[in-house]
Amino acid sequence: MNEWCVMTEKVIYITDSDKKRLKQLIRDARVFGSEHEIYLKKLEGELNRGKVVKSKGIPKDVITMNSKVRLKDLATREEMIYSLVFPDSADPDQNKISILAPIGTALLGYKVGDVIEWKVPARLRKLKVLEVLYQPEAAGDYHL
Repeated sequence: MNEWCVMTEKVIYITDSDKKRLKQLIRDARVFGSEHEIYLKKLEGELNRGKVVKSKGIPKDVITMNSKVRLKDLATREEMIYSLVFPDSADPDQNKISILAPIGTALLGYKVGDVIEWKVPARLRKLKVLEVLYQPEAAGDYHL
């Protein structure tokens, strides 16, 4: 665990294709000298501890790459919608969060009903996964 993430060690689910693509992302980032090594290590840890599932067998309520999810901040009661994307598709203005952002790494593999906790400068933030609005695998979009 690092300073921003205090998630419990619960089982997370990762598709075999997501794991393969994310491992390649980590390798590529290291080849090009990424300044975000702490985030790469956290993502690598999540991939190593996650239970790998075939893309066609992933439950529909699990957050995978390119999923769109509705979350609720348990302190402020604010609801938000994010899409979990690869770094080259990230766009905060469109709520597209990179897998390498702390919240992005935290979301991967969690499911509806889970609470994700991590430290931000002012407090411990807790988000509850309310709904997976779109999951590529559930929609049959295995190429995403």
